[in-house]
Amino acid sequence: MVGEILESAGEAVLYGVVGFAVMAVAFYALDLVTPGHLAKVVWQERNKGAAVVLGGEMLGVGLVIAEAIRASESEEGLGYGLLSTGLYGLAGVVVMTLVFAVVGAITPGPMGAMVLEDQDGRAHPAAWVQGAVYVGTALMVGAALS
Repeated sequence: MVGEILESAGEAVLYGVVGFAVMAVAFYALDLVTPGHLAKVVWQERNKGAAVVLGGEMLGVGLVIAEAIRASESEEGLGYGLLSTGLYGLAGVVVMTLVFAVVGAITPGPMGAMVLEDQDGRAHPAAWVQGAVYVGTALMVGAALS
């Protein structure tokens, strides 16, 4: 019984590491499509718009990873589950980044810069929209995995 608990805990840690790695890739993908260095913009400059978009993206990636973990349960074993979770998670990051580019192409002005325009201590409405787009996209990608 204790052995099963320890084995499950170890698997949870491994899935967590895979999820964190996918989140790191997502962070750098967002950093590429927004002006400035994202970590500096969020943590040092305290930009609310950047935080909203980043939060939406991280929540979205977490949703995709959760669905990927659920979908990875199979007879193939832990290695297959970790690999499929990582690949599905990266597919979600690609789709979310493409959606960011598409939304940016159909809206006025450069989306990456627009989401970082805080005014009077408030995030630009585009940041909220983009954060919600990330979550909505993640829900769609996650649904495709089940």
